[in-house]
Parts: sequence; structure tokens; C-alpha cells
Amino acid sequence: MNIDNKLAQLQSRFEELSAVLSDPEIYGQPEKLTKVTKEHSSLKSLVDDYRSLLDIREQIEGNREIMEQNEDPELTEMARSELKELAAKAEALEEKIRMELIPKDPEDSKNAIVEIRAGTGGDEAALFAGDLFEMYRRFADERNWKLELLDLHESEKGGYKDIVFKLEGVDVFAQMKFESGVHRVQRVPETESQGRVHTSAATVAVLPEAEEVDIQINPADLEFEAYRASGAGGQHVNTTDSAVRIRHLPTGVVVTCQQERSQHKNRDKAMAMLRSRLYEHEYEKKTAERAASRKSQVSSGDRSAKIRTYNFPQGRLTDHRIGLTLYNLDAIMKGDLSDIIKALRVQENLERLQEVSDS
Repeated sequence: MNIDNKLAQLQSRFEELSAVLSDPEIYGQPEKLTKVTKEHSSLKSLVDDYRSLLDIREQIEGNREIMEQNEDPELTEMARSELKELAAKAEALEEKIRMELIPKDPEDSKNAIVEIRAGTGGDEAALFAGDLFEMYRRFADERNWKLELLDLHESEKGGYKDIVFKLEGVDVFAQMKFESGVHRVQRVPETESQGRVHTSAATVAVLPEAEEVDIQINPADLEFEAYRASGAGGQHVNTTDSAVRIRHLPTGVVVTCQQERSQHKNRDKAMAMLRSRLYEHEYEKKTAERAASRKSQVSSGDRSAKIRTYNFPQGRLTDHRIGLTLYNLDAIMKGDLSDIIKALRVQENLERLQEVSDS
């Protein structure tokens, strides 16, 4: 089905809904009224644009007829000049309509829980995990997002064995979801005396924050354990059993939190992580199916896929999913991810547009 046929169908549906809303009987059915009003409102802007486009196309056709049939040079020139303006308006409107047709991902407006884990490379991988966290922290600061630490385990030589945090703000998941996967780094470690480049990696997982309405957890399925929080090297953060470990018995998923001095607050944070971990399974299944249908890994959320290489000796970053190479690695590590995320979002929109055209 081409886009014009789809738009004609949507216009027909809009007219059906308008007829329903004009019937006084519906106002005695609150649930149906709410449903119909919501769908009607969601289609209105798109249908208005489509009707404007049809009107412009009609004007274009009229000007072409004038140019073909009229022998008055002045009138013909006026029609030609107006035709250029109308063609530009039609092109802009068509592009706007295409963007409006892109299916909206309901997860995009959610906050995100981000997990960074050191992979292959030992101490260097842990240092790189720390660098990635700092990159995301600065990116979040630029957008006035709130960053909340949920759990972390520091490496003795710096960086993190793993770190989990929540980002809260406007359209957080829409921008962060592209970060899921294996991030590979190539650089000379500070401990390398011969200047050899080492390769190490860290894994990033970005999950939409799951609310209680998104996933129900039976309290009977949970096993709680309180323990004493500790920092790097075994030094105690405090002297009370404030840290919390929660095990979800049916799945074996375990989450921990020790960032707060209050056991109650750590428990709340751990439950937030658990909800998102359990929600992750269904989310990954959905995104993987979507990615497979579009033959893409752009937003599959596959944490095992190598998505990016950070080459420090050459100051180069390469995103392997879309073949993007940038030579401003210093700025990127300081949180300037705008060009990368914009390119990934454009690619995703193109794939979704193709999906609309094919459906």
C-alpha cells in the first residue's frame, strides 16, 4: 500500500469518527466517547495536512492546464511562477506528513535505567566503563536530566566493574536506547610502557524504566536480604545493614542497591531495577522482532552486538550500525553525543517510514 492510499483510509476513518461524535447518543457513553475523541484528535492534524496537500495538488494541476492551453505569454509565466511555489509547498507538506505517519514508540517518553559493565580487558575495561559513565553524565547534564545512582562496584585501579543509574527527564529513552550494546575501545593504557595499543570493551544496557502498572510482581516471589554496604577495597560505607539484595525466585534475577544510608530507600531503588529487568525480556523480544522486520540493529537493544569503536590514537569514533565515522572523539567523551544520536534517529525514522510504506 502506498502512502496516498493509507492517507485516504485515515481520512475515511476520521470522517467516520466525526459522524460518531456528531451523534448525541455517544455523550451518554463516557468510555466510548473518550476512546473516539482520543482517536479523532490523534488523526485531525494528519487529515488536515492531507486535505491541504490535495488542495495544493489540485492547484498545481490547474496551473499546468493553463500553461498547456493558454496562449497568453504573461498569464503562462504567472502560472509557471506560481507552479514553482506550489511544488515547494507540496514537497514540504509531503515530508511533514511522512514524519507524522511514523509509528510512535510508546517507550520513547519513558525514563531509562542504564547499566554499564566492564567486559574484556581487565583494569582497562573498568577504566573505560568509568569513561562511558562520565560521558553519559555530561550528556545528561546538558539536557537537564536528573541522574540517580542505583548501584556500583568500583575497580581497585579506577573506573567501575559495573555501575547502574537512572536518567530522568524529557524523552530520555528516545535518545539513550541507541546506546545498548558492546562499546569497544582502542588506546594505550597508562601502564603500557612500550606504547602498544590495547583493545578492551564495556557492555551497555539501556532499559525503559518500568512502572508498577507496566509489570506486576507478586511479593511472595521475592527474597530480600540486607547486608552491610562497602566501597572499593572492602572499606565500609557505613556500619549498618542498609544495602539490599532482592532475588526474584521464578526467574532468578538478582538486583542490589547500596547507594543510600537508608535500607528503605535502597529497597525502593532495587525494586525499580527489578521491575525494569523483568520488563526487559518482553521489551527485548519486541524490539528484536521490529529490528528483524526492518533488517536493522539500530534500536534492537541487543547488548551482545558490537555497536561502536572508540579509537583514541586516531581520535576516531565509528558507529558500526550505520557506518558513521567521526573524528571528534575528545568532544564525544565529554558528552557531545548529539551528532551520533541524531544520525541514529534519522536512520530509525527512515526504517519506520519504509515500514509504513510496506504495510
